[in-house]
Amino acid sequence: MTGYAPLAADAAAALTPFREAGSHSFHEFTVDEVRPRYIASCAANGLKPADLYRVEDQTVGEFSVRIYQPHQQQSDTVILFMHGGGWVFGNADTHDGLCRALATGTGHSLVAVDYRLAPEHPYPAAHDDCRAAFAWLSDPDAGHGLSASRVVLAGDSAGGQLAAMLAQENTPARGNLPIAAQVLLYPITDLRMGSDSYSRVTQGYPLVADTMRWFVDLYVPKGTDLTNPALSPLLGYVDAQQAPAMVITVGHDPLADEGIAYAQKMAQAGVTVTHHHLAGYAHGLFSSAGVIAQGEQQVKAVCRFIRERTA
Repeated sequence: MTGYAPLAADAAAALTPFREAGSHSFHEFTVDEVRPRYIASCAANGLKPADLYRVEDQTVGEFSVRIYQPHQQQSDTVILFMHGGGWVFGNADTHDGLCRALATGTGHSLVAVDYRLAPEHPYPAAHDDCRAAFAWLSDPDAGHGLSASRVVLAGDSAGGQLAAMLAQENTPARGNLPIAAQVLLYPITDLRMGSDSYSRVTQGYPLVADTMRWFVDLYVPKGTDLTNPALSPLLGYVDAQQAPAMVITVGHDPLADEGIAYAQKMAQAGVTVTHHHLAGYAHGLFSSAGVIAQGEQQVKAVCRFIRERTA
């Protein structure tokens, strides 16, 4: 569906250390090995953390959240952010720079969900934690100290899937906070894993087709219906009243085609969609935005989109 453009110069330069070290994708390590590697990679390549008025961790049930408040005076919108990492790794620290940039760039408080990880906590743990975080944020008496009247859902990769799931499940007729917008950064949308981009992206990147299969094996119990819309939003029902969406896809990514297909599905259903496809870039652009210029530019584009939708 997408073709396969050459890597952009800034993306190729950022991949050089990975390839010089042998191009070992995430699934070639054990879970215990890959988690600290991912933390170190995000620290080295991610956006540098900006100073905010308030940054605070809180416990919600069996997981935690990190609250980012950019200014003493709050806006009426909160961004609920779900991190990527294939439901297996990643945490509030790996996406800290990105979350701070989104909060400062929009002027809105942000809540990052540090959901439980597989394989210790298989499906539906991450999904249930994100549902619980949305309900917690919607409760003004929950102790979060935020005065939101609407929410923006956002996430990258597996976090994009979790954000899409919440958007599908919480149309205006539901009781949680109204959703003003959704931001899906190279999201997982189809766990059947059969698109053409799965056959194109098989080596040379931290995340390739076999990495996605490894993630699914670790998170989703055998026998689970992979066509369940919570796992495969592309196969779910998209209501025309669903919040306006920004979808960003990258060409060197096994998830490219399904992300494009989901943007098209939402648009065909009547949802307002802004879609950026960056053919010369790879999965992980946003967690490497500190060293890839296009990544930082796309963070700014996301902030503009959110500001426009919440003005």
